Amino acid sequence: MTKIIAGIDVGNSTTEVAIAEISDFNRPPRFLGSSRVPTTGIKGTLSNIPGMALALRTAVEDAHIAITDLDLALLNEATPVIGDIAMETITETIITESTMIGHNPGSPGGMGIGVGQTIHIQNLVSVRRGEPVIVVIPKAYDFEVAASLIKRAIEAGIDVQGGIVQADDGVLIANRLPKILPFVDEVGLIDHVPLNMLAAVEVGDHGQVIRQLCNPYGIATLFELTPQETQMVIPIAKALIGLRSAVVIRTPAGDVQTRRIPAGTLKLIGDVRTAVVEMDGGADAIMEGLAQVGQLQDVEGAAGTNVGGMVERVRQTMSDVTEKPLKAIKIRDILAVDCLVPQKVSGGLAQEFSMENAVGLAAMVNTDQLLMERLAQALSQEIGVPVELGGVEANMAILGTLTTPGIDVPLAILDLGAGSTDAALMVKGQPVQSIHLAGAGNMVSLLIQRELDLPSGTNVDVAEEIKRYPLAKVESLFHIRNEDNSVRFFQEPLDPKLFGRVALVTKSGLVPIPTEHTIERIREVRREAKRRVFLRNSLRALKTVAPLGNIRNIEFVAIVGGSGQDFELSQMLMNKLAEFGTVVGTANIRGKLGPVNAVATGLVLGYYERQRAR
Repeated sequence: MTKIIAGIDVGNSTTEVAIAEISDFNRPPRFLGSSRVPTTGIKGTLSNIPGMALALRTAVEDAHIAITDLDLALLNEATPVIGDIAMETITETIITESTMIGHNPGSPGGMGIGVGQTIHIQNLVSVRRGEPVIVVIPKAYDFEVAASLIKRAIEAGIDVQGGIVQADDGVLIANRLPKILPFVDEVGLIDHVPLNMLAAVEVGDHGQVIRQLCNPYGIATLFELTPQETQMVIPIAKALIGLRSAVVIRTPAGDVQTRRIPAGTLKLIGDVRTAVVEMDGGADAIMEGLAQVGQLQDVEGAAGTNVGGMVERVRQTMSDVTEKPLKAIKIRDILAVDCLVPQKVSGGLAQEFSMENAVGLAAMVNTDQLLMERLAQALSQEIGVPVELGGVEANMAILGTLTTPGIDVPLAILDLGAGSTDAALMVKGQPVQSIHLAGAGNMVSLLIQRELDLPSGTNVDVAEEIKRYPLAKVESLFHIRNEDNSVRFFQEPLDPKLFGRVALVTKSGLVPIPTEHTIERIREVRREAKRRVFLRNSLRALKTVAPLGNIRNIEFVAIVGGSGQDFELSQMLMNKLAEFGTVVGTANIRGKLGPVNAVATGLVLGYYERQRAR
């Protein structure tokens, strides 16, 4: 008797369906259609129903049948997983007594470095000849008036070394002077700039960053500091690294300091022991603690901290959807990642930002199978077709991956999704070994968004696009330079709005990125985020399923899941696992779908194998 079976894989980000016809259990299933749509709601909850219904409708259209033609639908048995992330800053730069202005205005004026006493522009006429000064120019002074006053002062023999401007007039003033001087503009709190104090102003050349004020010994040279005083300016230099313009002012009581923030603690409760880890020890300390506790049973975060709030938020969310008490919700895995995030400098005068140390944390919660059974019942009522739980997700992914041409057991897979990283190992005659870990594509996107400080509102989408597509710099209206330094020419002129911008090379064309970061910086952040999450988690997962815990005992790994479509991830994994003598490739499910649909396809094949064995 012919049966039409649908396999439904509900993931953290996407829901995939495979539909096949089984007419004879002596012949493999004949696949009719498939689909892939965004998941609605948290994986494994009743809010998935709309997404699953849409995925089924799309798949039956692809198969040229109706939903009523289905005899059975099969759901993956993965326990629901929710991931959340806390970004805990563990250092902070603080300014006291207004000693530093360091930021990147769109167009600082002039270039070079100047050192002198700060003086209000209205007092220029009282300065003695030959005395070096830094002119402070409030917004009330029009650029033409300011340039005229400074020009006359220079002609009168006053040694003007540079300026600090409140308005966006740095270039306009600098271009009207008889010599090239550095001007830092867009300093909003100009009234807080101390007068009659020794100051240094530096503006880098076009395309360059400052050199002297981001070097503690450079500052010491300019201000003739003692070794003890030089130690105190290290936070100043740190906060100015990578900027095109900066001002440092020496005041009697002024100081810039880096303060360590009590970032809180994580209590890791395992079946072997319990460890308490300080968040400000960084990701390595947290992951080392995790490795020591055995099988993780639960995690607790210090109250009143970001990480404590995150842990409780995860519990509350799962409690709401499972209708279980908070105490019954347990965190089964975490992934910690070090990163640098831009933080506003406390006490700054020009909206300064400094790159500060932070820890990103992804957590995963497992609940029991009852929720999946409720989901299967609800879907059956929605579509009018029997729905059953079809098999453990990792086992089904292996079966689906085996439809890749040229592949066979022994086989290990890496299923890199949006919220979790899975690994499974199949060896003939042995049960499948599998592991489910927190952290995957969504965490990569978050790290990109935080480190590049992408604009709010659309930041998650932009970060996701940066993760998925290569970069290019639009160097003219007729050519771009790709991130690999190759050049591409166009017959028709590009949109003038793209000129000089860093853009994503997508299937639909060039998409400009709303950031001032260079192509090199964006590429570095993107690749480093993937290394910290995908590579670290992949090694952690493979080590867990490998014989004797040694990755060298795994000969071949196939990458499946949405992140397997990433344009550079497979090569990064290949390079890393080559160190262990392991061959890595991207699966091609059923010889045509690429790395996606492995679990959905495996659900159908698993059903076929079970019926055939009867």
